[in-house]
Amino acid sequence: MNLQQLIKRFRRDAMDIAAGELCTDADITDWLNEAEREAAIRGRLLLEDMNTSLCTLKVLAGQSSYRLHPKVYEIAHQAFFPDVGQGPCSLELVTREKLDRVQHRWRELPAADPRWMIQTDTAVRLVPVPSQDGELRIEAYRLPMKDMCSPTDKPEIHEAHHVKLVLWALFKAFSAPDGDLFDGSRGKDSYAAFEAYFGPRPDADLRRSTRADEVQTTVVQTF
Repeated sequence: MNLQQLIKRFRRDAMDIAAGELCTDADITDWLNEAEREAAIRGRLLLEDMNTSLCTLKVLAGQSSYRLHPKVYEIAHQAFFPDVGQGPCSLELVTREKLDRVQHRWRELPAADPRWMIQTDTAVRLVPVPSQDGELRIEAYRLPMKDMCSPTDKPEIHEAHHVKLVLWALFKAFSAPDGDLFDGSRGKDSYAAFEAYFGPRPDADLRRSTRADEVQTTVVQTF
């Protein structure tokens, strides 16, 4: 479905046509873009392993921390490829707390090929500090690369999920206390249906600590 079709579906489900189109196209578009971002996070729908601007970071000897692409929110796989010597070097993704337990003086380790990686909200830290240049290559879950703007734009997530994005837009429309479509009960029902389909929203710590080797299940429904 494209943006125009999604807006039309929203107006039908919200009975906004008979009401004289109380919601603007701009508001509905914002809600649908927000819905796709929510769906991508909740369902872990967009796994990136090809785009080098997201998946490849240049590593410099003596530098431990590196900024992630702003669209990346959870790393699924990581490895360090040194410029010299055998590679790649496998990296264990850990928290600071775990590293404090298993290698309590990790901050003071001499420079070497890194063995661990810590992910924060916007960056990663390699431990030990790299002793040589190389590349950090990751596979990562990400947000959509751009918002829908024109009527023919389509969500980046799989087409099977598109119609369910309308549930979030309905939730936003029905939940605005000063909105013309305010209906607390329908707002809660729309949110519950969206969450039942895409799953609950994980907190930031859970996203960073979830590992790629855990069993993942993607449910695709067609309508």
